[in-house]
Amino acid sequence: MTKASDIRTKTADELQDQLLGLKKEQFNLRFQKATGQLENTARVRQIRRDIARVKTIQAQKVASAAKAK
Repeated sequence: MTKASDIRTKTADELQDQLLGLKKEQFNLRFQKATGQLENTARVRQIRRDIARVKTIQAQKVASAAKAK
């Protein structure tokens, strides 16, 4: 689980890379669940929330950049 304060320090490119990695992990977890191999079911929830956290901070950065202009 990543903290919001850690995510805020990252650049837009780093956030996009992290989001891509989280989405890949989410896909793999869904695949494991479908095949009955998922062991840590709580990880699905963690990933979903981390994705939401990254997207929220991305939106905040875009809004603050637009406001600064």
